[in-house]
Parts: sequence; structure tokens; C-alpha cells
Amino acid sequence: MSRVHDMGGRFGDGPVVPAAPDEPLFAEDWHRQALALTLATGALGKWSIDMSRRARENVAPKDYARFTYYEKWLAGMSDLLVETGLVTAEEMAGLVEPDAVAPGEGIALRADAVPAVLARGGPADRPGGVAARFAPGDAVRSLRPAANRLVDGGHTRLPDYAAGARGRVVLLHGTHVFPDSNAHGLGEAPEPLYAVAFPAGELWAAPEHPGDEVVLDLWQSYLEPA
Repeated sequence: MSRVHDMGGRFGDGPVVPAAPDEPLFAEDWHRQALALTLATGALGKWSIDMSRRARENVAPKDYARFTYYEKWLAGMSDLLVETGLVTAEEMAGLVEPDAVAPGEGIALRADAVPAVLARGGPADRPGGVAARFAPGDAVRSLRPAANRLVDGGHTRLPDYAAGARGRVVLLHGTHVFPDSNAHGLGEAPEPLYAVAFPAGELWAAPEHPGDEVVLDLWQSYLEPA
């Protein structure tokens, strides 16, 4: 089945409209609060960025289609709070009063620490691991279908529009955490990550500019020799 969040190259959604230079960073005040909650709960260390992406992608299709960007963030975060036992489903629904002492209490991301946390990010490169199978210049093909081959219906970073496409390796980024594993608590399983260039005509039947290329960062498990 197609994934509701995998919309790259889909017809009917219109062009991507860049933000105006003077456009505010947050369109509404609650967007700031959504970002703050996401950072604060992530700082508890109960989930990874791959788990966060998996949770957002698992939002019910009808809700995913109607939710705005930050509503998807909040929905995914709410599910993770329940999944990891920080909040019960009844507490989240307002059916019962929350416990006086919540799991993780005493771990706080304070406002003055936020700039350093954002600047540090979450590096996913890991030394060692699986040996690189490809080198810059190699012709490769992405696997079809674009699916998690560890967990049925699970999270993957291979976009559907690139499944089965032929491209060439332009860069080896080193060894990085494999999201298909990490998103499901199966360990980081680091493996080589490549920048792969695909001709637009390889990805879409009638590209506006056939000579253009799309460069995707893809893990070794997504690729085979072309």
C-alpha cells in the first residue's frame, strides 16, 4: 500500500511556494509552543529522531491529510508519550488526573540551554560498521518497493517516487544510523550512507526539466548494483 506521508512527486498538490523573506518564522504563536514541547519531551531521552518520524508517519491517514505541519508533530509526540509510558492514554485524553510524580521528572531542558542543543543537533554518524559496497561513480538502482525490510509496514527513508530508479553514487557520507532499524527500537545498525543522483526522467514520466537531477541520501540497504 502507498504511504499517506510519502507525497513526493505526487500529482495535484501544486507547486512548492518558498516563504517570503519577511515572512515570520512562526505563522501562529502555538507553533512556538509545539516546537518547545517537541524539544522538551525529546530531551527526556525516551526516543530517537527516527522514532519521532515513525510516530508522525503513523498518524491515522484521515488525520494526516487534514492536520497542519505542527499538528502532525503534536500527534506523533502524544503517541510517543503514551508508547514510552511517560503518560497514560487516560491522562492524555483528560479522563483522569495525571500522577503527582511523572516519569522523567527532574530532567528538564531549560530555555538557556536550547540554543546549544539546537546547534549540537543529533549527529547520526558512527565509525566502523558495515563496509562500503559502492564508491563515487558507481551505477546503482534503488530497491522496489520502497519498504522497510525489517518490520512489515515500518518506517523507511527510501521515498516511494525513487523506488526502482537508476542513479549514480556521487558521495559516500560515511557510516550512519540506519533509520529502518532505529525507528523500531531494533538498534542503530549503522551502515554506509550515500548521496545518489537520479535523472529527473528516471523518477517521473514527464518531468518539466528532463535534464535535472535529484540527489538523495540513501543507505546501503536501499541499493543494488545497476
